Amino acid sequence: MSKEIIFTPDAPAPIGPYSQAVKAGNTLYVSGQIPMDADTGEMINANITEETHQVMKNMDAILSEAGLGFEDVVKCSIFIKDMGQFATINEAYGMYFKENPPARETVEVARLPKDVNVEISCIAVYF
Repeated sequence: MSKEIIFTPDAPAPIGPYSQAVKAGNTLYVSGQIPMDADTGEMINANITEETHQVMKNMDAILSEAGLGFEDVVKCSIFIKDMGQFATINEAYGMYFKENPPARETVEVARLPKDVNVEISCIAVYF
């Protein structure tokens, strides 16, 4: 099995020693995405809804670069700073998985990169 690094300029460049995504066999592992605008490098953080949509936009760009879409996602991990924002994040996130949503966990954490409020990673499969 080979390993292929996936990169697109339409999502933020990694801010550390990791790849946006790695394809191994028929599985794509997408690194945690934060609400950074790939064009400007600015954080989209006016509110948690906008943050979540930007995270999903970044994830969509990476999935698309790899030839996949949200319908191919089988697992997501959501990291949030405030579990009190769970319902709002869930509402925005749910717009991207209208049918057959993936498995998922949501975990409250003390701090996230760049002091954002939400980070989401996913695993997708080439069916």
